Amino acid sequence: MDIMESTKQDLLKTFYPTFIGVLIGLLLGGLLWIVVRSPRGNTVSLLPPPTPAPLVVDVAGAVPRPGVYELAPGSRIKDALEMAGGFLAQADKSTLNLAEPLQDGQKLDVPFIAGFEPTPIAVLSVGNSDGNGGSRIANPESLININTATVEELDALPGIGPALAQRIIDYRDTFGLFFAIEDIMLVDGIGEATFEEIKDLIITGFEE
Repeated sequence: MDIMESTKQDLLKTFYPTFIGVLIGLLLGGLLWIVVRSPRGNTVSLLPPPTPAPLVVDVAGAVPRPGVYELAPGSRIKDALEMAGGFLAQADKSTLNLAEPLQDGQKLDVPFIAGFEPTPIAVLSVGNSDGNGGSRIANPESLININTATVEELDALPGIGPALAQRIIDYRDTFGLFFAIEDIMLVDGIGEATFEEIKDLIITGFEE
């Protein structure tokens, strides 16, 4: 009996480590299977926020460059006026709140000072050339505002052709408004002779 008991104990000592190793392996395998089988959620992708649409505002009235402008969201009335060149000398600023936020589709009409009548644009005489590329002015009492005039309107002045008219506008956009009619001689190509021809036909809008 002692020999058999000793043999059993020897067998248990031999196979016990193996049994424990197999058991641990099964446990680890089960845990790995559970992890692999666990459901996974979809990958979350962060998209950039959409670009906000610009504000489209119509600026009219007593400004040098009336028109429709696009401004960034959150812009104020002062920002729209800067796009339009600021105020004319005859503008009534008292009715405007420059800090007021703009709204998309808004029309900003800058009023003139009470009693002031905007200067009429000269009427063009079609087909009546002055020999220098421009059409003569049908109504010589009408004046052209050189701070707001288009190429066609400037082209109507004596001695000012389309190329020189465009040069006037380019100078105005680059360096700012003309504060006196004599400032137009700062434009390359307009000398004293040309100025003498047009000085009685133009204004800047800053006249008292």
